Amino acid sequence: MPATLTLRLKVRSESYPWLNAAAREVNTVWNWCNATSIDAADRNRRAHARFLSSFDLCNLSAGASEHFDHIRADTIQRVCCEYALKRRAARRVKLRWRVSRGARRSLGWVPLKAASLKRKGVGVRFCGKQFRVFERARLEQAKWRDGCFAQDAVGDWWLCLRVQVEVQESVALVEAVGIDLGLKDVAVTSHGERLEAGRWTKRYADKLAQAQRRAHRRTARRIHRKIGRCRADALHKFSRSMVERYQRIVVGDVSSPKLVRTRLAKAVLDAGWGRLRTQLLYKGRQANRSVEVVSERFTTRVCSQCGAPSGPQGLRHLAVREWTCAECGTAHDRDVNAARNILASRCGRPCAGTSHRSQLARRAGHPRPRKTGKSKLIAAA
Repeated sequence: MPATLTLRLKVRSESYPWLNAAAREVNTVWNWCNATSIDAADRNRRAHARFLSSFDLCNLSAGASEHFDHIRADTIQRVCCEYALKRRAARRVKLRWRVSRGARRSLGWVPLKAASLKRKGVGVRFCGKQFRVFERARLEQAKWRDGCFAQDAVGDWWLCLRVQVEVQESVALVEAVGIDLGLKDVAVTSHGERLEAGRWTKRYADKLAQAQRRAHRRTARRIHRKIGRCRADALHKFSRSMVERYQRIVVGDVSSPKLVRTRLAKAVLDAGWGRLRTQLLYKGRQANRSVEVVSERFTTRVCSQCGAPSGPQGLRHLAVREWTCAECGTAHDRDVNAARNILASRCGRPCAGTSHRSQLARRAGHPRPRKTGKSKLIAAA
C-alpha cells in the first residue's frame, strides 16, 4: 500500500551561507506576493473583491529570476503557489510578512520542485549548487515529488522531501480501544495501558535557566530542540504501538488551545495532545485502521458499567483518581473508566447513561452537571 512520507535529512554546514542568502531572496518573493495581493484586493474592493490565484502570481512574476543570484524560476513559482494556498486557507486579505533580519526574523525556507533537485555524486544539486547531507544512503532508492530546505530555531538546515513508500498492512490483534488524554498520564487506554507524562520541560528546566541567565541563546535553543525530540519520540512509540495492535482507535477531543490560557499551560503544551492525535490519524490511515475523535463530555463521572453519573466532578475532586460507583458498587480508575466511556461513544453515539444523565443525577442525589467537560479537560494532576 503506497503512502506519502516526509524524508528529513540534515544538510552539512558548508552550505549554510548559500542557503541563508537564498532564504532572503525567498522572503523578498513572498513579500512581493503579499503586497501584490493586497493591491489587487484594494483595487477591486468597490466592485467585487478579487484575490490573485497562484496562476496569476506566476504570470506576474515571469522574468523575475534575472534579478536574483541564488533562486531560479521554479523556486519563485513554488513560493507563489504556496502563498496562494496559505492565503486561501487562512481566508485573509494578507498574510504575515517574512522578516530577513533582526531578532524576530523568520526561519529560513527555500521551496523546490521535484525536477530541480538532482542526485550528483555524494550529494544533491539544486540551482547550480552542490549540497552534501547526512544519511545520504536514504536517498538512493527514494523517488521524491517536491520539498524544501527548512531551517530550525538552532540555525541548522534540513532537506525535507515528500517520498512515496510501500507500507505493509499488519493484522490487528485486538478489535477496538479507547484512549483518554490527560496530564498526569498523557494517554490511558481502556485496557489499562498508560503513557506517563515525561515532564520533559521540567526535566531540563535547570539547564535551560542556566543557559538563559548566561545569555547563551544557541545553547538554549538546543535544549528546546532536545525537549521537543524527547516528546516526539515518546508520542511516536505510543502511537505506533496502538496502530499495530488495534483495528479501531477512539480518542477524546480534549482541546489544548482552550487550556493554554489557564495556569496549566506549561503542562498542557508539554503533553502534546494535538501531535498524538495527528500521529494516530495519519498512521492509522497508512495501516488501514479506523481512528475516530469523539466528544469526551461526562466520560469521567459516568460509570462505564451501569451508566450512573456517580463519579467525582468539579474542580474540588480532581485529586480523586479512584472511586466506587454508588449504584452498582464497581470500583473504577478515573482515567480507565473515561477511556472505556470514550470507546462506548464511538461513531457519535453517547456513552452509557449520558442520554438520561439528568434523571440519573437526580436519582443519585447529585446536582445537574455544569461545565463538566471543561473539568474533565483539566483533570490532570
